[in-house]
Amino acid sequence: MPDLDAIRAHLLRQTDELATRVDVIESHLRGVDRDAPNDWKDRAQFLENDEVLEALEDHDRAELLQIRAALGRLDAGTYGSCASCGGDIAKRRLEALPIATKCIACAA
Repeated sequence: MPDLDAIRAHLLRQTDELATRVDVIESHLRGVDRDAPNDWKDRAQFLENDEVLEALEDHDRAELLQIRAALGRLDAGTYGSCASCGGDIAKRRLEALPIATKCIACAA
């Protein structure tokens, strides 16, 4: 079994980083000082940039959910057990992908 304290610390750091990034993106997207340009080309670029930021925000939120679920499994004592077959998830897999919910065989 991998070092669960180290994995928890890593997941908590990731949670803090992602939450901060989501907050920054939200602040930017919801900012009241953001007037869209009047020029149609500039406005198109403005809207495209917002779409990219919204996609990043969605990705970060999804990753936060996975990390929080992994932390919940750590708290519940089920971390490292495959959600499909109930077997152990390999230490190397958990070290590489701490949010893994399935062993390599079930994930394939």
